[in-house]
Amino acid sequence: MLLARKGVERVLSALETEVVLVDIGASGEPPPIWKALMPFSVYVGFDPDSREVQEVSNSGFRRALLVNEAVTADAAQDEVRFYLTRSPYCSSTLEPDLDALKNYLFSDLFIVENEAVVPAATLNSVLHRLSIERVDWLKVDSQGTDLRLFESLQPEIRSRVLALDVEPGLIDVYQGEDLFVDTHRALTQSGFWLSNLDVHGNARMRRETLHQVVADHPDITEELLSRTVRVSPAWCEARYLRTLEWAAQAAFTKREYGTLWAFAMLDQQYGFALDLIVQYERSFGPDAISRLMQKETLAQIRRLRNRNLPLTVARALLPTSLKHNLKKLLLAVRPS
Repeated sequence: MLLARKGVERVLSALETEVVLVDIGASGEPPPIWKALMPFSVYVGFDPDSREVQEVSNSGFRRALLVNEAVTADAAQDEVRFYLTRSPYCSSTLEPDLDALKNYLFSDLFIVENEAVVPAATLNSVLHRLSIERVDWLKVDSQGTDLRLFESLQPEIRSRVLALDVEPGLIDVYQGEDLFVDTHRALTQSGFWLSNLDVHGNARMRRETLHQVVADHPDITEELLSRTVRVSPAWCEARYLRTLEWAAQAAFTKREYGTLWAFAMLDQQYGFALDLIVQYERSFGPDAISRLMQKETLAQIRRLRNRNLPLTVARALLPTSLKHNLKKLLLAVRPS
């Protein structure tokens, strides 16, 4: 991916653009996929533990801001109640649904140990306060309210979001949460397509059963059960990119096509990147930017072809018993 990142940097430099990245539910470090975007980007992260709005120096971004408020979809709220759970990563403005969670081993992580009221603001009000007029890539990990936070953006900003990362549940973890089924339907109906999906989960087993089994059979431990019981899907990390149809309908600018191309390249969607170049040239005609995007995309595809050539030959010539081991070896030594 290093060479693809260099190509992205060259195109963004040629566009002379600034990318706006917003991270709701920042976990200390921005997403690794944003690394190539840092020199061209304004980063806005939400961290209720910080003091006031902080501008972070030496972040790698052109400008990095941390906001000390929780984000709410309700403009009438200036504070929200947080349910502080046993695991800090499970705390939310929504109350955990412990009745639904009782069937999973990780249910104890969601036990509410305290509640707190914290300052809150809408995403619209924060962007206005910071004089930021657009969001190019929005990442939302709000423990149950990702869709409503995205939809709370004012239409003129929401319609120009190019990429969206969300982490919705597949099961009822919080009361009244935005589940994947609802999130996916809403986003695909509003001009996005699903580019990436990583499914995560936990063992479907009640903790009371675990305790009983461990008590009755000393050789069966919680650690052993955690390793041997198959994980059941519980939540997912989903990435959405704007569709070609939406880009045409919304009359995307050269900058928006070029920035969306950069996002597609970083997400290894090289076919979609080529689609964007074709539509760019239909809209604006071939120019230095489109030629550079095509050069970088095809160069990356050729690099992957050359890198995968030994594996392709092996598939054709080697016995089945050796193919799997060769693939693992090539993957282990493959450069980034």
